[in-house]
Amino acid sequence: MRHPTDGTLRRLLDEPDGVADADRDHIAHCPACQEGLNVARDDAAFAATVLRTEIEVDVDTAWTRFSTRPPVREATVLSRWRSRLRSPVVAIAGAAVLVTGAGAAAADWFQIFHAERVAPVTAPQAELAKIPELDEFGDLVVTDEISVRRAPDVTAAQEASGLTLPAVAELPPGVSGTPGYFVVDKAGGTFTFSADTTARTAAKAGTTAPPVPPGLDGSRFRLSAGPGLAAVWASENELPALVVARVTAPSVYSAGVPFTTVRDYLTSLTFIPDDVAAQLRGFSGDGTLPLFSAIEEKQTSVTDVGGRPATLVRSGSMAGVVWVADGVVNAVAGTLTADEVLTVARGLR
Repeated sequence: MRHPTDGTLRRLLDEPDGVADADRDHIAHCPACQEGLNVARDDAAFAATVLRTEIEVDVDTAWTRFSTRPPVREATVLSRWRSRLRSPVVAIAGAAVLVTGAGAAAADWFQIFHAERVAPVTAPQAELAKIPELDEFGDLVVTDEISVRRAPDVTAAQEASGLTLPAVAELPPGVSGTPGYFVVDKAGGTFTFSADTTARTAAKAGTTAPPVPPGLDGSRFRLSAGPGLAAVWASENELPALVVARVTAPSVYSAGVPFTTVRDYLTSLTFIPDDVAAQLRGFSGDGTLPLFSAIEEKQTSVTDVGGRPATLVRSGSMAGVVWVADGVVNAVAGTLTADEVLTVARGLR
């Protein structure tokens, strides 16, 4: 049986009598759907919080709902990252990549990854749900949380982010008016890999972790991304009609372990789904940023924008395209068709 849609999960919270018995029974016994239900519950709590604030409804609510949510329950950065990447919103918008790191000024840090392109990683939702949280491999210390705030105008947004927002050549049908402008602040933290923690995670999954390569146990990493900015055109529902966003591309720094050592070890763990591990092994440290996508929820395809590799994502009424150019993750998304999204993206100037 196919997994119930995100709309069905939300309906189970808002209107439980409207959910079919078969769907209700599936959700009750499916770990992946239980995780999705937790995400929907968080979104519901977030919406209630927004409605109690003095944020202007329409643009503000739409962008905040589209791009991020506050930590309404305790969770690691990766759990928020994974759930967002699996949802169409940030897989499309690109504004909530896992971001940690305060830079690499110290002499003992060197860059092992910098996003130069994006590519989809697709798998069944149940398989993606098996991927452990980052703190199940070691110690994660968040120094700066993801933060999104409204800017009074495009000039203020550009000054705060240090980026230039491209202009839309022509608004697609159904999109009109003046956009709201938002700034995504830089966020950061550090991660220390632990062989003992990884072994315990493997044991919980009913397997054994292979021996850790020399130098990996206790190795430290810093990851960074942002700041960014976005222009958002409102619609009549809670999702934006159009979003044009740019975020400084994520980078990863290491205190001594190269990218391939980390990649090869993590993808060798038997509790990482085989299809996901196989796709990740294809990223050989060439700067490819994966966009995780549950095949039941959305469709992804490879395309291009201005000659740059891009990933097109479609889910329900939403469509979006993400690409990297000159060290910046770019995204165009909204309640549009795939052709409309690509027309806007390729016409940016």
